[in-house]
Amino acid sequence: MAQVTLRINGYAYTVGCKDGEEQHLLAMAAELEKRIDSIKLRAGQSGESRMLVMASLLMADELFELRQRVAEAEARTPAEGNARLNRRLNRVAKRAEEIAADLERP
Repeated sequence: MAQVTLRINGYAYTVGCKDGEEQHLLAMAAELEKRIDSIKLRAGQSGESRMLVMASLLMADELFELRQRVAEAEARTPAEGNARLNRRLNRVAKRAEEIAADLERP
């Protein structure tokens, strides 16, 4: 199992991941950092927990909207496409949950 040190909002977090997923994890951390920077521009600097909660809520909102779009698309696509979309969405959701769990560990 690999470990990656992520720098988010000026803080370092060491997170474990499967070998070969290091770059993916770094890319996700960069996405989170981008969202935190956006929040700072709009609302100013805030506490670390608040920044992470706000960024998480923004990402959860985007995930919710994507799931709604997938559900709408499934209603219009053949069964094979539905299964493929479901598998992909489930993989993305599972990976997001794994990363969130890793970030919560001390």
